[in-house]
Amino acid sequence: MGLSDSCMVTSNKVIIKSYAKINLTLDVTKKRKDGYHDIVTIMQTIGLFDVVTIEKTRRNGITLSTNLSFLPTDERNIAYRAAKLFFERALVLCDIKIHLEKSIPVGAGLAGGSSNAAAVLVGLNRMFGSPLTQKQLSGIGAELGADVPFCMQCGTALCKGIGDIVTPLADAPLMHLLVVKPKLSISTRDIYKILDTTEVPSHPDTNAMLDAITSGSVKSIAKNLANVLENVTEPRYPVIKGIKQTMKNQGALGCMMSGSGSAVYGIFTTAAAADKCAKSFYPDFRDVYSVSTFKGF
Repeated sequence: MGLSDSCMVTSNKVIIKSYAKINLTLDVTKKRKDGYHDIVTIMQTIGLFDVVTIEKTRRNGITLSTNLSFLPTDERNIAYRAAKLFFERALVLCDIKIHLEKSIPVGAGLAGGSSNAAAVLVGLNRMFGSPLTQKQLSGIGAELGADVPFCMQCGTALCKGIGDIVTPLADAPLMHLLVVKPKLSISTRDIYKILDTTEVPSHPDTNAMLDAITSGSVKSIAKNLANVLENVTEPRYPVIKGIKQTMKNQGALGCMMSGSGSAVYGIFTTAAAADKCAKSFYPDFRDVYSVSTFKGF
């Protein structure tokens, strides 16, 4: 199962949902010679998504549009680059237009851009009769961004390497979440650079999280949330810690920053509890989402 199962396909158009992710754990094990970092992380798809529409046209090569005026619509956009790489590798020639209807906040650590790229790759492959294998698509995805292979798969997975080595796990239990993004975007590159000179007092217990997922215990999952990048972000961006504290005060079982930030999520016992906590963030925060985990297709 994977993102391909969310496609609505006709001969000339594909509409596909592009899902956000959170990290349940995130550990950084070493810096690589190529400048990247090896990580061990457990990722989980959530029910917050963009909608990607791809249509065949008769001219202009690849064109891209989005509902967010500040996003680039050329090769600076990972979705555009995904389409270009697909045509190069699949040896297909076609003019297309792509529209991204964005709901996932940008610069949040929720893999919005990566999920868009994944949707474009999967959608184009369906549109043109699957000229590329899943392995080939994942390889292209890994070239574009570390989270792209996971975003093609959805569900729950253990990811290693730079995040591109994806091992599917049994579905985590249903969890009710509140996701809050403050009015700032954080540079992943800068956070990792600072982490290289920061002492990390403790690391995630990945095995404990795997056991919690296997047992289906939401409380154990919440207890074992851990992200080493918070050691960098919280001292520099106090709003992250403030969001977490508000969630805890409102009954969150556990809360954590996703990826390199800036979005923070809390796990609640019920959707109603998450909805109630959401009111604590209005009107100071615009990006507030009460969602649940998404098991895939």
